[in-house]
Amino acid sequence: MTEIIIAGAVGLILSMLGTPLAIRLFSRRGYGQEIREEGVQAHLGKRGTPTMGGIVFVLASLLAYGASHLATFAAPTVSGMLVLFLMTGLGAVGFLDDFIKIYKQRSLGLRSGAKALGQLVIGAVFAFLVVRQPNVYGITPAETRLSFLRDFGPPSIGIVGFTIWVLFMIVGFSNAVNLTDGLDGLASGATGVVLAAYVLIGNWQLRNNCIDQLGPNCYWVRDPLDLAVVAAAVLGALIGFLWWNAPPARIFMGDTGSLALGGVLAGLAIATRTQLLLIILAGLCVIITLSVIIQVGSFKMTGKRVFRMAPLQHHFELKGWAETTIVVRFWLIAMLCAALGLGLFYIEWMPRP
Repeated sequence: MTEIIIAGAVGLILSMLGTPLAIRLFSRRGYGQEIREEGVQAHLGKRGTPTMGGIVFVLASLLAYGASHLATFAAPTVSGMLVLFLMTGLGAVGFLDDFIKIYKQRSLGLRSGAKALGQLVIGAVFAFLVVRQPNVYGITPAETRLSFLRDFGPPSIGIVGFTIWVLFMIVGFSNAVNLTDGLDGLASGATGVVLAAYVLIGNWQLRNNCIDQLGPNCYWVRDPLDLAVVAAAVLGALIGFLWWNAPPARIFMGDTGSLALGGVLAGLAIATRTQLLLIILAGLCVIITLSVIIQVGSFKMTGKRVFRMAPLQHHFELKGWAETTIVVRFWLIAMLCAALGLGLFYIEWMPRP
């Protein structure tokens, strides 16, 4: 627990203190957000708000993870480093996207193909490494299997099938968080509750790992404690950032932050063997992504729109809901989804008659 507390506390302090410095630096250099003219008109007043704030909590997370290990003299693990690599790599793709927007003074950055290619390359490296590097017990950070509360189904879906599945998760959830990042503080709060859930999941898997107590419900997870440390480090950094990102936001995370957050969620789900559970834990992001899919599909097939505007949060804006009302209510939905996911995770430990 000491490592988890240190990681969360250091991440919080670094991000809380570092974000206002980034606000002043980015404002001085003119690194402001561009707003689409065809978007919600109320957002035009946000033009010029500093963006790329994700840099702060990504760096704070990395430093917090390192500080936790230095303070406890514990060596970093392969699982933790791989998840941080995925977060940082996708954050770098998002940074390129944000920088192009700022440099060219437009609301569109990387072309969609280039952005997807960057996500796929980082994801492919992660998929290649995550099924290798066994520990002394022969446990690798992930297996070539599907998972829900733990690995299930056939012994293996093959390295090709697993790689495709991992890439789908990484691209899907990084884009899902990106779509959720449409209102001040929305993505920060929504992903924060999922990270909190993974702190609890990693801690529970540590206390019930198969190495120490073999049983029907134990977990074959390689580095559960370090995965909880990663989740705590990012959570702490995200809370510090949310202090400045809450409505009215003084800084936006940009694609730098949203792609990084989607990556760390996908990485934690894969390394904790809870891939499909993430769909429930991050239910709000999934719902918002589905709203875009439904909107695009309906318009292409029938020429009609289901929502006034997609993603879903903008639909409620156009209905007249205040931004803070939408953010708080969506946070509540995110909490309910995370609570449901945790409930399902723990339910198999309930005594049966």
